[in-house]
Amino acid sequence: MTFDQIAWFPLCAGLTAAGLVLAFLAFRRRGVGSGLRMTAWALLPMAAYLTGALQTLWQIGTAAVSFVTGLVLSPAVWAGVILAGLSALLFVVSGVIRRRGRSASGGATAQAPAAAGRDRGRAQPAAQPARPTQPLPPKRQEPVADDDFSDIEDILKRRGIS
Repeated sequence: MTFDQIAWFPLCAGLTAAGLVLAFLAFRRRGVGSGLRMTAWALLPMAAYLTGALQTLWQIGTAAVSFVTGLVLSPAVWAGVILAGLSALLFVVSGVIRRRGRSASGGATAQAPAAAGRDRGRAQPAAQPARPTQPLPPKRQEPVADDDFSDIEDILKRRGIS
C-alpha cells in the first residue's frame, strides 16, 4: 500500500475528533491538566497532515520496515553482521594484548638502565651512616569511652580535629 492509496484527511480528522471527545471527558473526570494534555495529543494527527509531516513519517516507517525485513530474511546481511561482530571482538582483543605488551616491556626498560650502570663499573653513591635512633616516647593510653561517639571522637583526633 502506498501513501497515496490512503485517504489521510478523513483518517486524521477522525482521530482528532475522537481525541477531542476523550479530552472533554478527561477535563470533566480528571481535571484541567489531564484535559489539556489529551487535547494536545488529539491535535497532533491533523497537524501532521496539514504540515506534510505525515508523508515524511510514512516514508521513514516504510524504510525502517523494509530495512528490518531485509535484515532478518537475508543471509548475506547476517554474514555482514557476523563479520562486524568479529571485527569488534578482534579490536578489543588486540587492545588488551597491546596493553599487556606495553606494561611488560615498560617494566623491563625501567630496570635496564640501572643494570647497565652497574655493569659499566660506576660507583654507587655511598650509603649514609645510620643515625642513632632515639626511643619513641610511650603512647599515652586514652581511657576507653563507653558512649556511642567514641569512634567518631577517635576519627576526629586522628584528623587533628578536636
